[in-house]
Amino acid sequence: MIERAGLTIIRFGGHRLRRRGVQLATITWILLLAVGAGGMSRRAGWPTSKKPAAVIKMTDRLTFEPARVTIKVGETVRWKSASLLVHTVTADPALAANPEDVALPVGAKPFNSGNIKPGGQFQHTFKVPGTYRYFCIPHEGAGMIGVVVVRPTTR
Repeated sequence: MIERAGLTIIRFGGHRLRRRGVQLATITWILLLAVGAGGMSRRAGWPTSKKPAAVIKMTDRLTFEPARVTIKVGETVRWKSASLLVHTVTADPALAANPEDVALPVGAKPFNSGNIKPGGQFQHTFKVPGTYRYFCIPHEGAGMIGVVVVRPTTR
């Protein structure tokens, strides 16, 4: 940022933006930082501000790695696609071809990531303790199933 006689010149991505007054430039930068710091949608595959308790990879071998994780209530699991294939993270009995491939604790709501493209990610925060069995819709028949065990928090 260069200031000359009340004129502020801001360099942004190789472009020069000219604004009168430092306040306008300051407000512009604050807005840009606020929008960038807010995180992006879970389904879009963009980072969010919540640090995951576990990270699970979805692979070309049609597996979730690790296949089983244990976390505490209120913690988040992030699934990342390390695959060239589209995957899902689905814990919804209504979407399962085989009812045994999915399980939810009493009181837990079903969830489904939708299609996760190569390099994409999805995360879910678990609010009900118990064992969650989930699957990948396109690869359920190949046995792409995982488990998240959610332990109650101790006080």
